[in-house]
Order: sequence, then C-alpha cells, then structure tokens
Amino acid sequence: MNKTGNISGIGTDMHEEKQLIISTNDLISDISKLIDNAKIHVAREYNLTHVQLCWSIGRRIDTEVLRFKRAQYGEQMIEQLAIHLTVRYGRGYSRPNLFRMLKFSKFFSDAQIVSTLSRQLCWSHFVLLCSLNDSLKRDFYVGMCSLDNWSVRTLKKQMDGMLYERTAISKKPEEQIRNEIIQLQQRAQLTPAMLFKDPYFLDFVDLEGSYSEADLENAILNQLTKFLHELGTDFCFIARQKRMSTGRKDRYLDLLFYNRSLQRLIAIDLKLGEFEPGYKGQMEWYLKWLDKHERKAWEAHPLGIILCAGKDTEDIEYLELDKSGIHIAQYYTELPPRELLESKLRQAINVARESYLKQQIEQDD
Repeated sequence: MNKTGNISGIGTDMHEEKQLIISTNDLISDISKLIDNAKIHVAREYNLTHVQLCWSIGRRIDTEVLRFKRAQYGEQMIEQLAIHLTVRYGRGYSRPNLFRMLKFSKFFSDAQIVSTLSRQLCWSHFVLLCSLNDSLKRDFYVGMCSLDNWSVRTLKKQMDGMLYERTAISKKPEEQIRNEIIQLQQRAQLTPAMLFKDPYFLDFVDLEGSYSEADLENAILNQLTKFLHELGTDFCFIARQKRMSTGRKDRYLDLLFYNRSLQRLIAIDLKLGEFEPGYKGQMEWYLKWLDKHERKAWEAHPLGIILCAGKDTEDIEYLELDKSGIHIAQYYTELPPRELLESKLRQAINVARESYLKQQIEQDD
C-alpha cells in the first residue's frame, strides 16, 4: 500500500468501469440500430408482399368473373369465397375486402406499377385511393403521396379537404392534367398548377368580427406552420412586409415565400374584400421588382398569389392572368358546409374548362 492508501488503484478501477459503461452503451446503441433496421426491412417487405397479394387476389377474381361474363355469378362467387377464406384466414378476407381487392386490380391494372408503388404506399393507402372513381384525381393523389411520403392519415385529410378540386390543375382540360400528372409520377416534377389552390382554408387564424389586413397578416404569422401546410409542398417563409424601394418610393409586399420544388420566389398579397382588377398591376410591379433585385441566376421567375375574401370569375377572365404568373384565390376564415363547397368547386372547374375550350376554338379559327 502506498502513502495515498492505494487511491491510484481505486482511480484505475473507476476509469475501467467508466470505459465499460461507455463501451456497453455503444454496443446497446449499435445492436438497437441493427434490430430497428431489421424491423423496418421486415415491415417494408411485409407491406410489399401484402399489397401484391391483394392485387393478385383481385386479378384472379376478376379473371374468374370475366370468364363467365355474369355479374350475378360474380356476386355469388365472391360471397362464397369470403365465407371460406374468413374461416380459414380471418376477417382480412371478408366480402367488402375482396371487393376492394377486385377494384384495386381494376384501377391499378399494371403489375409493374403496383410493384413500384407498394414500396412507398401501404394497403390502407390503396383502399383510400380506390374510393376515387376519377382516374385523374386518383393519379394526382398517388403522385403526391409518393413525392411527399404522405401517411394514410395525411392522405385522408387531403382528400377530405378536397385538395385536388382546389388545385389549379383540376381546372385545366383533361389532356393537360394527364400530361402534368405523368411528369409528376415519372420525374417527381411539380408545376405551379399543382401547388396553387383556390380556395385556401385559413380557418386556423381565429379572427372574429371586423379586422384589418394587418390583423389577418399577424394571425397568419402567429400560425405560420399551419399556413405553410395549407400552402403546400416545399414552401419556405422569407419575409413579411418586404420592403421594395425605387429610391424615391417604398412599397411593401405582405408576405414573401420561396418554393424549393419550383425554385421560385412566391409573393403573396392579402386583400380583405372582393378582387379588383387594379390588384393585378400592383402584383405585376412586385414580381418585376423581385425578378430584378431578388431572383438568383438559377431560379425561375417569381410568381404571385393574390388572396381575396371574394372574387368574380368572369371579371378575372378578362385579365388573362396565366400569362403574367399571377394566381387569384379566395380564402375562407371559416369553412363552408361541404355540400356548398363541393358545388362551388364543381362549378368553378366546369367554367374553367369551358373557358379553355373556348380559347382553343378561337385559336384554331
């Protein structure tokens, strides 16, 4: 024993114990990662196998039904099949689920596409998607799910919120919609028409009674995360009351954002009342200033959104806004009844498509 009472030995033991704890923690962390990665792999492979199984069952049923070409026979056959499979394998093969599988195989008829999508989407995604009979709408949601890795809950929320009907793309002719959706699915390439909406839901701002544009702006910024979510994919906030100076006069843009997918600055101007044609000139000035002073060399030209409490569609048509990169949209601080919203959106889509058709006829003449 030394004069220190073997303190050096105690110190050595403590050091070794500390090293053992660190080493053990590292080992626990490493093995935990191996287990977690294995679980993720198993879940992914299970999902892929489950989706492809559901597709194969649906295709087999479809083939059998088509062979007899009798709808009544198909109903009876699926009824009997469900009884036997449920007894043997459980409720996952009930009559409603077998019909979902049949519908799935019809709507997604390409086995290779199903194989690719099943690495990103689960069976619950496909069940929701197959509730949409409109193929363009369905393909739009498939593309957005794949691009943004939407959960089933997010997909349902977007469908319930009528995202597709609110996007500018839904108001284009079917051929143009189809071409843009192909770009989305094949190249993960978004267009402004896929991101810009009408109307926007600002029910989160919690404004009552009369309020000013400044009040609306403050309320949006107080709920910036929710506003970004409502704007859509890849929007980033840059500034409020963006100062734009000509040397003799200053002007201020309400809100300035950037969209990473589009690689564009997005100017947003808030208006409390109905849209007025003069707002177009104001936004054009903002966009030209941003193009000259703020746009980077690799970025596309800025775009503008004018958010108004109301608008006259016919009044806006005369302005030919598509050529100026300006999008006019209405906002709701309180959500209207779904039936009323659906009616308005259907009417807006029909009017817009008729306008496109009329323009096309005039160009051909």
